[in-house]
Amino acid sequence: MKNILYLVILCFGLGATAQTNDALSKHYEAYYKQMKAQGDVQGIINALTHLNLLKPSEARKDTLAYVYLNEGKFTQALNTIGIAQKSTDSDIALEVKAVALKALGDLNKSIPFFKAMHDKSPNAPVAYEIAEIYLNLNNLTEAKKYIDLGLATVKDTQGKTFYETQQPYAVPLKAGLYYLDALVLLNKNKDTNISAALLILDKALAIEPEFNMALIAKNALTAQQNQPKN
Repeated sequence: MKNILYLVILCFGLGATAQTNDALSKHYEAYYKQMKAQGDVQGIINALTHLNLLKPSEARKDTLAYVYLNEGKFTQALNTIGIAQKSTDSDIALEVKAVALKALGDLNKSIPFFKAMHDKSPNAPVAYEIAEIYLNLNNLTEAKKYIDLGLATVKDTQGKTFYETQQPYAVPLKAGLYYLDALVLLNKNKDTNISAALLILDKALAIEPEFNMALIAKNALTAQQNQPKN
């Protein structure tokens, strides 16, 4: 008799818990929609966190990580979905891991995610990111490979934002790829490749004459080229 009573109490408790979870889930789903409508990012984060606790979902976790990413909270984004590369990673998960790891300075770990993105959908913006990372790692062969892939697929409407000035500015992505191409060539041999690098920088500046980074590089190389030889 006691066993039957315990079983009844247990079933009742489980049913009550399920009803409570359902009610809370509906509440936070409505709360999430309202926060989205109001543009309240912290409210969106709170709602998604509660929903993930009540009804765990990989898609919802990816969405939460993406919100963190857009807010510049890279560590929180990675803590939400982890940094392991999985065959089941969604497009959002790949982007979050790639961009967050790069932003945190972990370039080697970011590369596989950027390459997975490029393999799934070859495109110039991702090719630029990979080429830039390889250039920073001084892997000039791979950098050149992805510059060429980017130039083969780049569209005139695609842009790249630079942040070295007080006011960020955008240039056509094709100009950015030419700028990287000049840097790769220069890094191969700083003594013999100045003239060839200048020609490539001129291609970038022909597309965007106000491209500040290309102008700085051109002026520095021109000054170096014009120095009297001993």
